[in-house]
Amino acid sequence: MLPQQRGFRGTWGTSVAGHQGLLVIREDTIIKGEIRNCRQMEVYGYVEGNVAADTLLIHPSGQCYGTVKTESAEIRGTLQGDVVVKHLISIRDTGSVSGNVQYGALAMEPGGNLTAEMRNVPPAVAGDLDVTVARGRSVTITLEDLHAVDPDDEAKDLVFTVSNARNGFVTLSSAPGRPAAKFTQADLEGSRVSFK
Repeated sequence: MLPQQRGFRGTWGTSVAGHQGLLVIREDTIIKGEIRNCRQMEVYGYVEGNVAADTLLIHPSGQCYGTVKTESAEIRGTLQGDVVVKHLISIRDTGSVSGNVQYGALAMEPGGNLTAEMRNVPPAVAGDLDVTVARGRSVTITLEDLHAVDPDDEAKDLVFTVSNARNGFVTLSSAPGRPAAKFTQADLEGSRVSFK
């Protein structure tokens, strides 16, 4: 009988299924190539290549070189290359990051090293982007229809610009008969944006 069939338990007392998507690169391991579809990657050793992981943790002995795309990253070792971190990149006191880095948010402890061309990840437009309005009627534009995703800015600071409106106009509840040229994420959240 295979260990998994007998209910094999990993070193931490949890089932193997509990570690699905976890990749740990030990200190004595070197990987060169492509790593994809990884839920969490922990690097104690050496990685070179293309990496795609939801969460990346590079320990003090860890080194990662190449192209990295991740939701969040905690760097205690070395990270170098073209890096995109959608949310938070946290550079700890033993961490060193260099290269081209795009990030949603950045935290750096004293002692951490950063030598990079830094760019904040721009806001992304989301929603189903579909509004149907019957002739002569109006409809409130909801967050399901349209919203912005940006971890850095508050809703009042995310501004949408209206252009090329056809067969009607966008209006705010504060001035319902007047076309609006701009509105904010806060206006959408407050159900104050309509199309007439």
